[in-house]
Amino acid sequence: MKNRDSTNRSSASSQRSSFGRRDFLELLLSGLAGELASPVFAHPSPVPLFRDVAEEVGLKFHHFTGATGEFYMPEIMGSGVALFDYDNDGDLDVYLIQGATFDPAQDPRHAKFPPPAGWKPGNRLFRNLLSETGKFQFVDVTEQAGVGHVGYGMGVAVGDYDNDGFQDLYVTNFGRNVLYHNNGDGTFTDVTAKAGVDDPRWSTSAAWVDYDRDGRLDLFVANYLDFTVKGNKHCFAPTGDRDYCTPKMYQPIPARLFHNRGDGTFEDVTEAAGIGAAIGPGLGVVCADFNGDGWPDIYVANDGSAAHLWINQRNGTFKEESLLAGAAYSVDGLPQAGMGVTAGDFDGDGDEDIFKTNLTNEGANLYVNDGRGNFYDASAEFGLLLPTFPYTGFGTEWFDYDNDGRLDLFIANGAVNRMESLRGSAYPFNQNNQLFRNEGTGKKFREMTGVAGPAFALSEVSRGAAFGDINNDGAIDIVVANNNGPARLLLNQTRSLNHNHWLLVRLEAGNGNLFAIGARVEVRLHGRSLLRRAHTDGSYLSANDIRVHFGLGEDTKIEKLIVNWPDDRREEWDRLEADRIVTIRQGTGRSIRGEG
Repeated sequence: MKNRDSTNRSSASSQRSSFGRRDFLELLLSGLAGELASPVFAHPSPVPLFRDVAEEVGLKFHHFTGATGEFYMPEIMGSGVALFDYDNDGDLDVYLIQGATFDPAQDPRHAKFPPPAGWKPGNRLFRNLLSETGKFQFVDVTEQAGVGHVGYGMGVAVGDYDNDGFQDLYVTNFGRNVLYHNNGDGTFTDVTAKAGVDDPRWSTSAAWVDYDRDGRLDLFVANYLDFTVKGNKHCFAPTGDRDYCTPKMYQPIPARLFHNRGDGTFEDVTEAAGIGAAIGPGLGVVCADFNGDGWPDIYVANDGSAAHLWINQRNGTFKEESLLAGAAYSVDGLPQAGMGVTAGDFDGDGDEDIFKTNLTNEGANLYVNDGRGNFYDASAEFGLLLPTFPYTGFGTEWFDYDNDGRLDLFIANGAVNRMESLRGSAYPFNQNNQLFRNEGTGKKFREMTGVAGPAFALSEVSRGAAFGDINNDGAIDIVVANNNGPARLLLNQTRSLNHNHWLLVRLEAGNGNLFAIGARVEVRLHGRSLLRRAHTDGSYLSANDIRVHFGLGEDTKIEKLIVNWPDDRREEWDRLEADRIVTIRQGTGRSIRGEG
């Protein structure tokens, strides 16, 4: 995460001094090239790329930090959001994670930043009425669904752990976590104790992953620091003002790995699986097959220390190989304040590349995969280092916002320490979010923030971000969870600006892991191939739409759709039409053997 204290200032100084003259010139030229290519000087389109519609569609939510002036670290870190179809009606619902007071007896109205009128405590579930009424509108169904946990909320993970065809929720907190079983009738049941997946410490991001490929989703939980309210330390900004501490002031705590027994209970296999062999202050988590062996690996963004890359040994254990793989540190070998993370094939070469967000004055990492799980940091090469340097990034995702077939980037930004430029502000942590377009040629990303619309002119303290086609129009939308502020629903408007085509794929596996988390889906068009992964994890404290989205550009015909199912079977379908949502069921396609 952090900081502007003397420790981090000296680290930043040593990092800058480690650059040679040639490195500096190359970085500068790369940045200038990115600035010259930037559209910030162009006239914005009369139709914004994204429009915030949260208020008008009934998604009314305001995050409460519970701050009292004591600068407790959890206040500045939350929170997350999930996009998932909890009632299987064909549209995405929204679950938002809420903060609380640290003293349950304290009246929230007496906090430093009291919640607005009409505010309700606890997490909130909003049902999308699009499929039932034809109108894009949300209604709060938290009480009916039974998912309004009141605690100091952090994040949420989505997955169908019992293979009943309904997605379940795992909620992380500063304090005990909660597993909500989806009953399939619009309600959920807290089964945390029965399932054995609680953790009373400070958990952050979590991910459902079938690491042993037995057809049942297991659970990875990232944990952060040994912070306690009683043990809160006093830290200060360079100006002498009280500020939030660096994570180096506290000890990290180990992540947890829970193996799904298949009877509704889980076994803690953290040590047996080797996950306990390395400890870091974990924040962001993403699971993907990074070395191409067909087994899911786990990448963890750690705050202020080396990232972890847990390589699946295919025998129920993992080995931490981030340093050997080149995905542990910055380009000059220093640890960074990793927060959010996403994995995807942005360069179209068939493997999973990693993007990680960091602290202000560090810049983001773009780890390019060679196909065998070896990485190099190419953020400067692709024009992403300097534009991210002034920001503290959190939620992020590879996604094709303009349906041209290339994966673009969104970053939710917000500081964690006082910003001198906002001195005098009651909450001096605001930053703008960013949008980058994958140009596909010249190995550059173009920053679109300046022309993306008024929603990107908002300066807030953004944290979690979830991605999915929330109104089923073929364009990926974003829900942003702001710290100490309102949730934003950034509705994608680009389909009114271009004629690009799309395909949205809902997978149904036939042998466990029913939503096919981890499946690799390939679309073959005339002269090119697009590879995507079915997932809900990634970003920061958040969960994404499980459906797999493809932008097709000008192509209206799909030559082949190939699915590499999680059980290693491969099937293909042909003669699919564009511009529609399709359900692909395992066992209904043509089996493929001997093709990698």
